Amino acid sequence: MQASSEESARWWSTAIIRMAPGVIELRGRPIQDLIGTVGLTEMIWLMLRGEPPAPGQAVLLEAALVAGVDHGPQAPSIAAARMAATCGVGLNNAIATGVNLLGDSHGGAGQQCVELLQDICAAQADGADLDAATATVVAAWRERSRYLPGFGHRFHPVDPRRDPLLALVDEAVADGVVEGRFAAAARSVEALLNRPDPDRPDRRPVPMNIDGATAVIYAELGFAAPLARGLFVLSRTIGILAHAWEETGSGRRNKGPIPPSILPEYLGP
Repeated sequence: MQASSEESARWWSTAIIRMAPGVIELRGRPIQDLIGTVGLTEMIWLMLRGEPPAPGQAVLLEAALVAGVDHGPQAPSIAAARMAATCGVGLNNAIATGVNLLGDSHGGAGQQCVELLQDICAAQADGADLDAATATVVAAWRERSRYLPGFGHRFHPVDPRRDPLLALVDEAVADGVVEGRFAAAARSVEALLNRPDPDRPDRRPVPMNIDGATAVIYAELGFAAPLARGLFVLSRTIGILAHAWEETGSGRRNKGPIPPSILPEYLGP
């Protein structure tokens, strides 16, 4: 049976864009009214949420996006994009190669930390004290994994992005832009992880990292947990693009993961 034009129109129905000859409207706003008047951060918010952000909300979102742009070639997504750029696949393919490595283990901690903070706040809503709720939720998370998303860093003793992000959150709380519930939950987790342990007096501190600090921002701004990963991908794509472009100009061909002078250790018979 042949589909009617009405059925075809409904098949791809969307509240995001109205597009017709001579017309482009994004969330009900003509594109010509947005060009030159709306920044990229505000545009991201508009597309995802349907309404423009308040100025204070835009400041927080932009800070989170800026903080996650890059972490160097030791990050698998960056390294893979740089290798791909030397293989003749084109810049778009190099970027896609890097983005496709942003999964649960590399790039997913922000989403996971939002879920952790949401669990703590949900336990609080049921009447639990914040520290008690934190202890219960953290214990449950550690039954599934010893890794707690958003805390500690394999490279930085203290993540240099943590303090400026949390300072902006504190300012936003003071200005009434966000409530601060998720920031309080994250700090409660941090306090629990760094509580003195007489059995381990030399234990290294476990401070909040970039994933925890941006998770606080995304949660405070009301973004769904999966969007924390999506927004991180948008941010990191900028770094991936920069590295892929730099590598394109290096003149290398078929760059591998280790220099040609180093051979992998053979473990066979």
